[in-house]
Amino acid sequence: MLGNDAKTIRIIKKTMPAVVSIVLSKDVEDLKKELGLSNESYGKKSKKRNEIPKDKINADGTVEIGGGSGFFVDEKGIILTNKHVIAESKVTYKAITDKGEVFEAELLARDPINDVAILKIFPEHGEYFPFLKLGNSSNVELGQTVLAIGNALGIFKNTVSMGIISGLSRSVKAKPDPREPIQELRGLIQTDAAINPGNSGGPLVDLKGYVVGINAAVVAGAQNINFAIPINTAKRDVDDLKKFGRIKRPLLGIRYVTIDKNMMEKMSLPVDYGVYVTKEHPMDEAVVTGSPADIAGIKENDIIIEWNGEHLTSDSVQDMLDQSKVGDNVKLKFLRGKEKLEATVTLAERK
Repeated sequence: MLGNDAKTIRIIKKTMPAVVSIVLSKDVEDLKKELGLSNESYGKKSKKRNEIPKDKINADGTVEIGGGSGFFVDEKGIILTNKHVIAESKVTYKAITDKGEVFEAELLARDPINDVAILKIFPEHGEYFPFLKLGNSSNVELGQTVLAIGNALGIFKNTVSMGIISGLSRSVKAKPDPREPIQELRGLIQTDAAINPGNSGGPLVDLKGYVVGINAAVVAGAQNINFAIPINTAKRDVDDLKKFGRIKRPLLGIRYVTIDKNMMEKMSLPVDYGVYVTKEHPMDEAVVTGSPADIAGIKENDIIIEWNGEHLTSDSVQDMLDQSKVGDNVKLKFLRGKEKLEATVTLAERK
C-alpha cells in the first residue's frame, strides 16, 4: 500500500508543475453593457441586482468573469483546455502557473466539433515550461486508475482526485459553448474521479504520468459520473495547428436522424439502418447549400445507407467523419424513394 501511495505522490509531483489555472477577464464597460447597467446607475450605494462591486474591478479596468484549468503540452507554452472554459467573447486570457507566475495568453484555436481549445503564452524572457506527455486514449481500459488534476471550482488550486475508468466511448448531450446549440459529445471517457467546474480543462493522467483525457463534464444530479475528452482527439488538434496553423475538420453538410427499427416502422421506411436526411427545424437546411453533399447531389429525404462500403449504423456518420480528413473522397450509397444511387463526395473543411 505504501508503495502505491509513493507512486501516486510521485506522479502528482511530476504532473502538477505543468498544470495552469486559466482566468478570463472582461473590460468593465463591456461587462456593464452586457448586464444592462448604465454609467449613471453604476457605483451608487444602492445595491442593484447586477451591480459590479468595485472591489472586483482590477487596476486595468477589467473584471474576472470565469476560468478553469489547462496544461502545457510543449515547452514553448502551448496549453490544452476545454472550449467551454474559454467560450466568452471580448475577453483576455491569463495563465497562472504552479509557481504563481501570471502570463497573458492568446487563443490559437477552437475545435469546431469537440470541447477542445488551444492557448499559447508568450513569455518576455523566453522561458521554457514543464509539459506533460500525451498518452494513447485508445489503450485505456475499464478499471484503470487515473488522476484528475486542476483548479477545482476556480478557488482550490492544485486539486487532485483519484478514480478509475468507469466507461468508454460514452456519448452525452451538452452545451459546452453558451453561444451554440446543444451538441452531442461522443467517444468520451467516463471516470469516477471527481471533476468540478474549476478543474475542467485539466489533465486526466494515468499512473505513468501520461495524459489520457481532458477533464470536461459532470452529470448534474448524479454522483461519481464524470467525463473526459479522449486525448487522441486533442493530439490531432495540436498536430493540425502545427501543420496548418488551424484545426481542420471535414464537412459533409447534411442534417439527419439515425434510422432504427422503431423509426423504420413509424415512417414506413425501406431499411432499419442508415441516416435519413432531414432538417431539424423549419429554418434549417437538410442539405447545406454549397456543401460537399449538395455538390454531390444529396437531397432532403434521401437515406444514406453506406459510407465507403460500410453500413451506417447508430450515429456512425460522425464516427466516419472523425476518421476522415479534409479532401478525402467518400463513396456514398443512398436511397431516393425506390431508387438506389451512388455518389462520390469530396469532404471540405468545416468553417
